[in-house]
Amino acid sequence: MTRKLAFVVVVVACTAVEIGAAEWYAAPDGKTGAAGTKDAPWDLQSALSGRMKIAPGDTLWLLPGTYKHPNRKLGSQGYEVRLAGTKEKPIQVRGTPGTRVTLDGALGVVAPSDYLWVRDLELLISENFTMSRTIKDTGSSPGDYGRPWGGLNVHAGRECKYINLVIHDTAQGISLWSGATDTEVHGCIIYDNGWKAPDRGHGHAIYTQNQNGVKTISNCIMTGGYGYTMHAYGSGRAYVDNYLIESNICYDAGTFLVGGGRPSHNIRVLSNWLYRVPMQIGYSAPYNEDCEVMGNLVVGGGLSINKYRKVVNKGNEIVPLGEKTPPLRRVYSSLNKYDPDRVHIAVFGMAKDPVIPAPVPGVKEGDKYHLLDPRHFYGKPVAEGTVKDADISVPMMGEFAAFVLLKQP
Repeated sequence: MTRKLAFVVVVVACTAVEIGAAEWYAAPDGKTGAAGTKDAPWDLQSALSGRMKIAPGDTLWLLPGTYKHPNRKLGSQGYEVRLAGTKEKPIQVRGTPGTRVTLDGALGVVAPSDYLWVRDLELLISENFTMSRTIKDTGSSPGDYGRPWGGLNVHAGRECKYINLVIHDTAQGISLWSGATDTEVHGCIIYDNGWKAPDRGHGHAIYTQNQNGVKTISNCIMTGGYGYTMHAYGSGRAYVDNYLIESNICYDAGTFLVGGGRPSHNIRVLSNWLYRVPMQIGYSAPYNEDCEVMGNLVVGGGLSINKYRKVVNKGNEIVPLGEKTPPLRRVYSSLNKYDPDRVHIAVFGMAKDPVIPAPVPGVKEGDKYHLLDPRHFYGKPVAEGTVKDADISVPMMGEFAAFVLLKQP
């Protein structure tokens, strides 16, 4: 039987951890005066503060469990990171493999953090499971929010990387500001952030501004929430320049926006896959300089490119909401840059097939795999099996689905 499938693969070589570097440990019940070993771990804030002997090239492992920051007030900055590696020897902060490491409170990266990799952690605010997400105050800083803001807040850092984070049920998923240069966000799952107010929905999956260096946002999955998915935005005083936004999956969420009140330049939006999420490049600036918008698929939404002097608009496919189209049956896959056993998958199964056989990069005949719902990354797989004929079987419950595939030993 002939199968019509389109797929895109993003493959970049992994960077190995520095051989011979030290390994340190933190735990939910760790102690400030401990040795930082697995048997005598530090508390998290002490470990992240920069006061311990974590050196360039070292790895700080976070042992399983929930790290609940004690300050639960509105405006709490949560856990502050002040760790500086070097270009050749970055410092890594990682959850221990195969475990669930949850930070209940914000994670803020501040100076002098440079050449830092943060990966494999879950970030949330537990109050959002019991307190209403409907707020009476209007505006972006409601006085009656009454809980920590949460999320990943990046204020500084050169060439820092944020990898395979799961961020949900916070006021804002990732806040990525101009003080951080040449930042990379890769493989993150971001969902159900923000709140509802009388004026509008607030809080975005990613809110970002940039002037110098290039910010790269790739291979992420974003869904749900009350605000925008991508919100690369600023007023006339803020910069929205130098972005590479590539191979992200966005569905059932707010607008994917890159643009603000100041003219933007060097915007590259490549091979993103959107379902019921409109894409807007350019906002209220009187003009913008240059952008490349290529290879994107937007189903159930539109694409607008506003007031650019130089535009490369190529290979984009747009299926507006409500438009009658021939049945789609497509699978798009993006291999994780830092974990060869992980693939993010977007499936447009509008042909109403209950199961779609799909080729996936990075897997081969005989590989065992788990297929996970991004919203339940730590839960039971929605499917599992062994690769046959270079395909996996993808279950469909509607027109669209997103998955995380993890290869198993």
